[in-house]
Amino acid sequence: MARSLSPVFLEHRTVLFEPGQMVDSVEFPRNCVVSLVTPLHEGAIVEVATIGNEGIVGVPQVTAGSSVRAIVSVAGWADRISASAFREEVERDDGPLRDLVGDYLQALFAQVAQAGACNRLHSNEERLSRWLLMSSDRVGTEVFAITHEFLAEMLGSRRATVTLSAGILQAAGFIEYHRGRVTILDRRGLEAAACECYGVIEAELDGVVQRAWRRSSPTSAR
Repeated sequence: MARSLSPVFLEHRTVLFEPGQMVDSVEFPRNCVVSLVTPLHEGAIVEVATIGNEGIVGVPQVTAGSSVRAIVSVAGWADRISASAFREEVERDDGPLRDLVGDYLQALFAQVAQAGACNRLHSNEERLSRWLLMSSDRVGTEVFAITHEFLAEMLGSRRATVTLSAGILQAAGFIEYHRGRVTILDRRGLEAAACECYGVIEAELDGVVQRAWRRSSPTSAR
């Protein structure tokens, strides 16, 4: 499949597909973050999952059509393959690739379920901390660009609420926010401020990566 991949830089707010649309391509993020959001009738959106370097953008939409919008929340690079080529590779493969896709789908659905509970039960500071930590994990750096306006959209909050929550985290010394750029200063402190959902989701996604490595290891066949 590697020969069918091509690198692409995904700008912030790029929409990869819309609800009801069959996707044309599948992306494997390298250092960007893609949010899956559900648009509401009044124009608001609710984020239900984020995808980074542990995941695949466009699955299961590649076969069933999209029920969400995929939008780039943190700009960066990804590897792209056409949806038809990806589908052929998965259908042809009887081993690691098919297992990986199935394993990842279970983790993605678990993340969607966890996000539903998180959005309903946890405070804005907790959810903001979780979002920043997960984005940092995916881009592989403690510094990344994001605006309060976009964070408000992802968290389903008012901009003023996000500004207040970010100010609380900054006053605690956990982050620094300046001109649309976030720097995580105290990761342990931010983890303590985050809700339990951060650990639950990360453990699920880490499990996908670890199992993929074990399946690809030469010793696993012994």
